[in-house]
Amino acid sequence: MKRLLEEKVAVVTGAGRGIGRAEALALAAEGAKVVVNDLGSNWDGTGSSNSPADEVVQEIKKLGGEAAANYDTVATFSGGENIINAAINNFGKIDILVNNAGVLRNRMVYNLGEEDWDTVIKVHLYGHFNCTRPACMHFRKQRSGRIINTSSISGLGVLGGSNYSAAKEGILGFTRTVALDMAKYGVTCNAICPAADSRLWPDKNAFAPAQMAQSISFPMAGVTVNPEDVAKFLPESVAPIVVYLASDASADITGKTFWVAGNEIGIFREREIKYRINKDSIWNPAELVDLVPKELFKES
Repeated sequence: MKRLLEEKVAVVTGAGRGIGRAEALALAAEGAKVVVNDLGSNWDGTGSSNSPADEVVQEIKKLGGEAAANYDTVATFSGGENIINAAINNFGKIDILVNNAGVLRNRMVYNLGEEDWDTVIKVHLYGHFNCTRPACMHFRKQRSGRIINTSSISGLGVLGGSNYSAAKEGILGFTRTVALDMAKYGVTCNAICPAADSRLWPDKNAFAPAQMAQSISFPMAGVTVNPEDVAKFLPESVAPIVVYLASDASADITGKTFWVAGNEIGIFREREIKYRINKDSIWNPAELVDLVPKELFKES
């Protein structure tokens, strides 16, 4: 039986550990040649090491696959170009980009420093652009390509994560627009919102154990994550939907956002206007005092 990604070349950022590692291994298992990118930093973006990327490359090779390591940061324009060029230089092309690299600097907004904000935005939001732009230059020429971005339900709001939430929600707008920009070239761009027991979920480093013992609720997504469930959310559970979205079988799916937690996969409903009020002239604020809670918050 032919593998889904035979003869394809993939780049996975932040692939040295956790979800990225699982994605790189799964892509390779389906026949893709993989560039394993990882700066090798700590969970908060400090430090660097070649070991995480090198170790995953060796894992792939031991399983009979082909892989090459890259240690550039996604947080700079030149870093993104170097990462994509690693695919071209090692394997002659690029077919798949999985933007996964991430860090955390969670603090309540009144304690959040400039560096905390900049670091998270640079790695997540800038990082997606810095790699997607050069990849799309190649995708446009070859008139094919797959982009899988990594967002989070934290974009709907999470205690102490305003920088992370802003970046992750921004990635969804970026995903939808890249999907529009690249549609006529046969390129798809989708996003996943994964829940997995990795260094970045839950944030084991920023909060006290007593806080992490509590359930994490995302009412707008209809999702509550209980502490006892987190261990069941294996990084390997995220990889199958990524492989599918990276394959030719997903050619008609673009601009969508998928939820992945354990063995559950879902698709988010795109934003819609839920209720409306109208009149023939400009609203008087006094009129809204009664109408807004009654007509726009009917289920409250």
